[in-house]
Amino acid sequence: MSAAQQQTILVFGDSLSAAYGIPRALGWVNLLQQELQLSHPQYNVVNASISGETTSGGRRRIAQALRQHSPSIVILELGANDGLRGAPITDIEANLSTVIQQSQKDNSQVLLVGMQLPPNYGKNYTDQFKALYSRLAQRHNVAVVPFMLKNIQPDQFQADNLHPTASAQALILRTVLAELKPLLKANNS
Repeated sequence: MSAAQQQTILVFGDSLSAAYGIPRALGWVNLLQQELQLSHPQYNVVNASISGETTSGGRRRIAQALRQHSPSIVILELGANDGLRGAPITDIEANLSTVIQQSQKDNSQVLLVGMQLPPNYGKNYTDQFKALYSRLAQRHNVAVVPFMLKNIQPDQFQADNLHPTASAQALILRTVLAELKPLLKANNS
């Protein structure tokens, strides 16, 4: 396959995409690369995820990542660390909005990966946090995974109750792939 036909999917996330606490080879991003080698071999997956990353960190890093990798698709999985720190919803939304806009300006399609917070952050804050992903997806006309961890059972989390175990990674992949597949098709037409 020629380099001209090769396309990049940039996964731009935090520890949930950086395979925190498990071997990187077992993380959902690596499983995505394995899946696409079989079904869409023209795609190469680049994992630019950093454990602990916030939306402001992503905002600072996105231009360089776009220049370096020229992705046709950006899977944007950020916001959980901001939420866990109680960052203002308006700040999280503004940062994600900037990352989406820069990616679109660079002719990348965006798949926004949504998160939810534990209930101990209060109903008002957790509801606002959950809603920001669908609101951003509508505003910028991008695909969205409403909740990345929707099929993960309590026993599939590491001891911190935040990071999924290796056994949960295939479920995360299935959740992400459901929304990614239409982008793969659209990109090939």
